[in-house]
Amino acid sequence: MSSAFKALFLAHAPDAEPKKHRCVIETGKYKLFAVAVRNQEQAIEECKNHVKKEGIQSILLCPGFTHKNIAEIQEAAGEKVGVFVARGDSPGNRIAMEVMQKEGWFPVK
Repeated sequence: MSSAFKALFLAHAPDAEPKKHRCVIETGKYKLFAVAVRNQEQAIEECKNHVKKEGIQSILLCPGFTHKNIAEIQEAAGEKVGVFVARGDSPGNRIAMEVMQKEGWFPVK
């Protein structure tokens, strides 16, 4: 078994296809899996698969995951996997939100 630290990064994208929108970065001591998901069901599925098949130790989530989503992912991942969330400050959040809105990420009301 590899001695690399293994992590999964999950990011939301409204047009994500997890089977297609994924990559792996490997240094020897670190193996990072990155997957874009469209919704919580896909996120849970990816978490379960990566824990089972890859033996990941850490899951990093994009800021779009809610507290409820995070709790569900922690439960799906199990007690031996750390779950972390990337959060920004107010100016950074505003910048990201403006770009995402401009690119049509959110339905028009």
